[in-house]
Amino acid sequence: MAEERYYATGKRKSAIARVWMKLGEGNIVINKSPIDDYLVTEIAKMIVAQPLELTNTVGRYDITVNVKGGGISGQVGAIRHGISQALLKISPEYREPLKKAGFLTRDSRIKERKKYGLRSARARFQYSKR
Repeated sequence: MAEERYYATGKRKSAIARVWMKLGEGNIVINKSPIDDYLVTEIAKMIVAQPLELTNTVGRYDITVNVKGGGISGQVGAIRHGISQALLKISPEYREPLKKAGFLTRDSRIKERKKYGLRSARARFQYSKR
């Protein structure tokens, strides 16, 4: 019988992370490279592992992530959101601690569009009397 895989999508700003989880030894692979190679800072690795630590599932699942768009910070947030969504599909009882920690809320802050007649989204052209 085929092994059970759980899929979820996480988003933050303009970054989109597709996350697959299956039972395993706790390996995390991001864009076909180990987490230590893809994420250099310890803070980024800690943010990715937060949902697993909160639900006591560290080392229980192998996680494969395909992430694109945005910068490193946005991608890390998208990965955390995707892992949280996948954990929710594994067990609905994880919902309360994940929701309380704010990991299920999609961070929708994106760049505001430029308006016509303005220099950028809100900045005006400099006024000159003469």
